[in-house]
Amino acid sequence: MAQLVLGPLLRYVGEREAVIWVETDEACEVEVLGHRERTFRVHGHDYCLVVIDGLEPGREYEYEVALDGERRWPEPDSEFPPSVIRTVNGDEPLRLSFGSCRVSLPAHPPYTLPKDVHSDGREFDALRTLAHEMRDGARERWPHALLLLGDQVYADEVSLETRAFIRKRRDISNPPGEEVADFEEYARLYQESWADPAIRWLYSTVSCSMVIDDHDVHDDWNISAAWVDEMAEHEWWAVRETAAIASYWLYQYIGNLSPGRLRESRLLEEVRSAEDGWRVLERFAEKERFRRDGERWSYCRDFGGTRLIVIESRCGRVLEEGRRSILDEEEWDWLRDHLSGDYEHVLIGSSDPLLLAPGLHWVEHWGEAIAGGAWGPRGARLGERLRRTLDLDHWAAFGDSFERMMGLLADCGAGRLGAAPAAVTMLSGDVHHAYLAEVAFPRSAGVKSHVWQAVCSPFRNALNRHERFIVHAGNTRAGALLGRGLAQLAGVAREPVRWRLVEGPFYDNQVATLELEGPRARVRLERTVGEPEEDQRRLHTSFDRPLTG
Repeated sequence: MAQLVLGPLLRYVGEREAVIWVETDEACEVEVLGHRERTFRVHGHDYCLVVIDGLEPGREYEYEVALDGERRWPEPDSEFPPSVIRTVNGDEPLRLSFGSCRVSLPAHPPYTLPKDVHSDGREFDALRTLAHEMRDGARERWPHALLLLGDQVYADEVSLETRAFIRKRRDISNPPGEEVADFEEYARLYQESWADPAIRWLYSTVSCSMVIDDHDVHDDWNISAAWVDEMAEHEWWAVRETAAIASYWLYQYIGNLSPGRLRESRLLEEVRSAEDGWRVLERFAEKERFRRDGERWSYCRDFGGTRLIVIESRCGRVLEEGRRSILDEEEWDWLRDHLSGDYEHVLIGSSDPLLLAPGLHWVEHWGEAIAGGAWGPRGARLGERLRRTLDLDHWAAFGDSFERMMGLLADCGAGRLGAAPAAVTMLSGDVHHAYLAEVAFPRSAGVKSHVWQAVCSPFRNALNRHERFIVHAGNTRAGALLGRGLAQLAGVAREPVRWRLVEGPFYDNQVATLELEGPRARVRLERTVGEPEEDQRRLHTSFDRPLTG
């Protein structure tokens, strides 16, 4: 009899429709709330997307999952309440939790210790803790949606079970060693990351949206043209990157789409129609490695008067020195089109933060300038080394893109793309610390909206003492002056836009939640606390701040 391997994952949820994603151990018929769908096969694995329609706005539906008529979810004797689908109602408050960067490790010492105490320590998992607090708390406090802003899995820092799986199937003395090499190893990595009972229940009950970042593929993925050329010389890299893109499409991306967009997906139709869709998906991923098509991966969701736009900032990068851009032209046009309209709140999800600590921001500008030749060939080589060593790959390391995005935010906040929202908020992760930055435009820009950068990272992968020191230095006045001085020496012009950190930085494992009701908005950051030696943890509020007056 068929069994669930992964899921159910509650993915897209609208006013009247919802999408459930599952992986099963054999071909079967999947049933949820009277809606049935056959599985499709990819690389010997079986998957299913069940579209549920005919729902009513603002309702809560408990659901079960049956495979070939046999109930397989919820699991017997589960400590968690029944999974639910909560449809969107634009007249009710919206709670959206977000963050990034989660390694999959056991929930006991030494893995719950700090990095500074044990090399394997990653402290408590914030998402696992959130699930337990939801189980024990009031339902009216549950988030309606969860935005996972990259590094859902770490292909270059694999989990324990995946490492053992890799050792059994190939010689790790050959590259890429104990890192993920192909689709089968990616499938195992996702299984371990999403199979924890608390995570599984959380993802079955809170509508999940996802986007890729570098560690889903490889550290520094698409950081520069030189990096891409260097990786192309490794025999194993093409297989790894192809598998990364294919597995991302299958495990993460397709669930972001509305039922309407799923029906329009020619690729999904071809994969479903094949006896085994791997060759179809592999050919797509092989081409996608070179297409630089960010628009394909970006998506948009509306929650009543709130528009959430998630932009893909890795696949679509233009990396040629002198014309570097974090988005390609088609994605810029797509973004402007989706910013146009009348919304009470505009949320823009990007794995990479637009705004960093001032010192780090200017260092990234400086790094791009010297890598581009501002200090000659020797300086360019130094700039490329610094890019990779210091991870200088955020918006400030693509200076023209930073200015262009600031221009779009100003247009949106000034009402030039529609009615000015109460707030425009960038949601990001990646940097393994959390903060809230407030943006100030010149009066001449005419911006009426509150504009914010909210960053939450990591869910589970906190910085060590040395890494925290670097971030702290970037937030000091001395660090800002040093970074700005280096940028000036490389010919980087001063920017008219200013920002300041009003909260943070915070270095814990943590999860952030936006609460939106009418024109009102606030953001709350919660960190995990507890004793490493005990299976006791809870979320403690680091800050809770209004974003609108």
